[in-house]
Amino acid sequence: QVQLVESGGGLVQPGGSLRLSCVASGTIFNINAMGWYRQAPGKERELVATITSDGSTNYADSVKGRFTISSANAKNTVYLQMNSLNPEDTAVYYCKASDKRYSLIYHYWGQGTQVTVSS
Repeated sequence: QVQLVESGGGLVQPGGSLRLSCVASGTIFNINAMGWYRQAPGKERELVATITSDGSTNYADSVKGRFTISSANAKNTVYLQMNSLNPEDTAVYYCKASDKRYSLIYHYWGQGTQVTVSS
């Protein structure tokens, strides 16, 4: 089992910045990708950004140019730097890790961290 713990959420004014962190622990084989997803009230969970173990990144169009995902593979940690935040970014942000064990891939989720953008 892999446990994910997120941190860094909070309340920020429009135009502000936040940095989210997610640390994976437990019985880890080979985490080949990590990412951030978010879910706003009344909406489905959506992809924000992902990063693979070789550094390839993918972003939702709505956050391109404002958010940056990075990782410290040796520490099984992923970060999300969020700049120029606006009220539409308000959501619970979830960390996801994909752990490859032989020929199977297991996906794990964190408990989520609240991000609120409001004046």
